[in-house]
Amino acid sequence: MTKRLVLTAALCAAMLTSCRSARTARVQAAATEPDTVFTITLLGDECTFADHAVYGFYVPSTAEQIRGIMVFQHGCSQEEWGISRNSDVQYQAFARKWDLAILETNIFGLCDVWAFPERGSYAAMLLALNKAAFQCNRRELVSAPWLVWGHSGGGYWVLEMLHKHPEKLIAAICYSAAWDPRWDYLPVAYDVPILFRHAGPGEGADGIPATARHSFADLRAGGSPASIAYTKGQTHNHSYMRTITVPFWEAALKQRLAPDGSLRPLDPGKTFLGDTVTFQIFPEAGYEGDKSALCRLPDEASARAWSQFASEGRCTDTTPPDAPFLIKVKADGEDLIVTWRAEADLESGIGNFNIYKDGALAGRVPESGLYQTFDVNGDNAIPATPAPMEFRLPGAASQRAAIQVETVNRDGLASPKVEFLYQPYIL
Repeated sequence: MTKRLVLTAALCAAMLTSCRSARTARVQAAATEPDTVFTITLLGDECTFADHAVYGFYVPSTAEQIRGIMVFQHGCSQEEWGISRNSDVQYQAFARKWDLAILETNIFGLCDVWAFPERGSYAAMLLALNKAAFQCNRRELVSAPWLVWGHSGGGYWVLEMLHKHPEKLIAAICYSAAWDPRWDYLPVAYDVPILFRHAGPGEGADGIPATARHSFADLRAGGSPASIAYTKGQTHNHSYMRTITVPFWEAALKQRLAPDGSLRPLDPGKTFLGDTVTFQIFPEAGYEGDKSALCRLPDEASARAWSQFASEGRCTDTTPPDAPFLIKVKADGEDLIVTWRAEADLESGIGNFNIYKDGALAGRVPESGLYQTFDVNGDNAIPATPAPMEFRLPGAASQRAAIQVETVNRDGLASPKVEFLYQPYIL
């Protein structure tokens, strides 16, 4: 006698319901059409500013047109982390939502060379983007604007980009930027939302607190949408930047990125101000006092996120993730293999999955720890490549069972459970 798995009408209906409950049809497409993930290495004459440089790319299959690029620049001596963000499920979900590509650098060279874009790192990035555009047939990668993120020496690189190439930037994150540059900016630079973070006196080397304070003051004096956060009790290499990066970039994208790909200034009717002492926020419209010492943020949502980050050192997620989808089951001897797909929570990623059999918890993926988290130094994904979304139910192939799967985000909030019925058919 041979056991065979058949899809009952109830199972088919449950699978269809789970698909319809996914965020959008575009998310489902991401599960059936492979995204493009690859690296490009520059050597020799293509990389005169370093021994070599590696660029990691992620391009979502769901995007008809890439509208922007998330650029991550590591800090001095952090190249040992390698490339991880092109397989980071949280950043991938954000990229799919906004039709963005991801570009992460991994530069093996002297920081006081590559941190200055005009010494070669900017030209090399453009070359890598040209190669990537050819490799995946996405010519828009060459011209799409950037969301830039940099830590330490990479934060200085971000400020140099704001100084020399502000027309390329949608928004910027300066995580403990170094070397306290003082310069005049081009007029277009004062349209770019930028967030500075520092950890106070403990970051005295290379003028890091001064970089944040002086750059913030200079940009705000010109009316820039600049904001600053001092995360007391944290350090140069310890910050939960991920938790503020996503809401800050989301707010900037909503206003800055026009349908035709051009960049717009923020709408002054939507911007909010933030007090760096009390962390109170209020609409900019109608404010008649001196604004120069106040943060200027794109909207109320980003202002609330800034207030929590500046006062508590991180932002917390208050909304559950979407339910899993495309759930399948197959017999493997006496066991059942359950597989599914899930979109990461935009605010707090994926902590784990819970699997239930007939209402009782049967196990979790991963068995312990988190499905994917991030390093609090350079914000790199851990593990760089997460485990498959798969679970084995021992000895369940001969039994009728109601099986449920739920996603739990890193802040412990669970999605709705998605259920399907398994019924063996024995010849």
